[in-house]
Amino acid sequence: MTARHPFEYALLRVVPRIERGEAFNAGVVLYSRPLDFLGARVHLDVQRLYALDPAADAAVIAAALEAVRHHCAHERVEARHAAPAGQEDRGRRFRRLTAPRSTVVQAGPVHTGLTADPEAELDHLLATLVLPVRE
Repeated sequence: MTARHPFEYALLRVVPRIERGEAFNAGVVLYSRPLDFLGARVHLDVQRLYALDPAADAAVIAAALEAVRHHCAHERVEARHAAPAGQEDRGRRFRRLTAPRSTVVQAGPVHTGLTADPEAELDHLLATLVLPVRE
């Protein structure tokens, strides 16, 4: 049996009009300290976005989601070559990405689980919690 390790994850939610509080899932961020892993998967459902706010800027929101994915994917780099965020360890980056904020892209509550394969877990979470249900 393959060893399973603890992980934490949070859904990324899009809240196109903060004052209304309506949201939909558009991604997931996963962190596992024992596996030294931080990753994200994103999917912007433009139809859902426009259903909540026909005037929303889908390109800007997609760029914000992609920035989270990109930030998770990068390794820590030498201090002389990186902005302060690039110098942070994965755990600190996860905590900053999942901190509460009042922006269009927000992280939901942090949940936990066990996994032997964080990449596969990310794909599973994206498929079950973010992507449209397929019949």
